[in-house]
Amino acid sequence: MPDDIQTGRRATARLGFVRGGGTSVLADQHVPYPFHITKPFRLYPQRPELITLYLQSASGGLYRGDRLGLDIAMGPGSAAHVTTQAATVVHRSADRPARQDTRIRVAADAFLHCVPDPLILFPGAALSATTQITLEPGARAVVSESIACHDPEGRGRPFDRVELGLGIETAAGAVLVRERARIAGAEFDAPDSPLGPWRAYGAMVILGPAPCLPDPGDVQAAADRTGCRAGLSPLPNAAGLGLRLLAPDGGTLAAGLEAAAGRAFAALTGLAPARRRK
Repeated sequence: MPDDIQTGRRATARLGFVRGGGTSVLADQHVPYPFHITKPFRLYPQRPELITLYLQSASGGLYRGDRLGLDIAMGPGSAAHVTTQAATVVHRSADRPARQDTRIRVAADAFLHCVPDPLILFPGAALSATTQITLEPGARAVVSESIACHDPEGRGRPFDRVELGLGIETAAGAVLVRERARIAGAEFDAPDSPLGPWRAYGAMVILGPAPCLPDPGDVQAAADRTGCRAGLSPLPNAAGLGLRLLAPDGGTLAAGLEAAAGRAFAALTGLAPARRRK
């Protein structure tokens, strides 16, 4: 069906952070439906330049034919933690997949911690999600993507398919990392699934100069203690570290991501992560 007669929402949220007056400020925001944001919180009195922002959905998830985008721009020296209020449901959409594209630019000496809750794939859900990250010199970032499957009726029906893409490049356009993965729900849920018995998957990149990066063993052990199976390795072109997580369900996956991201946050900022209520 041609795009011009397809149903489904088309919307892109834009968040721009800058450093000024001793703190970071949300200086540019365009948040159309179904996006919604809270006011920025300042949870670190000792680091007033670091602010926390919750990105919310007012619609109950991603639906058939949706094309949603999120653009985040971190100005030089700014610092922000952007998270979600809860997991996001992807509803049945097999014939017209939902699409979610995230574009992130982190300027020199800026920091972004963007670890959203998992995407929950309902029966028949089809999703294409991409994340594109651009880094300037001295930039630091923690960014994740994660999925889990769930049948509200408990009948074990699989999602349709999911495609995930990640790209990381320099401000000059040099490619540092490029990944793409695709799996059908029937393969994901099969006895011979490439994920084995695990039914939730997450990935996280920890980006920054080598001296700032956390100890890989510490991050992996923190995630493993939550009940996840974690693996951590260096990314190509000295971009940072890449983490993969497998979990039995979305709740365990969320706990593993939080534990690993907390270790990364502490290494990149020198601060223990504050408790964030959801």
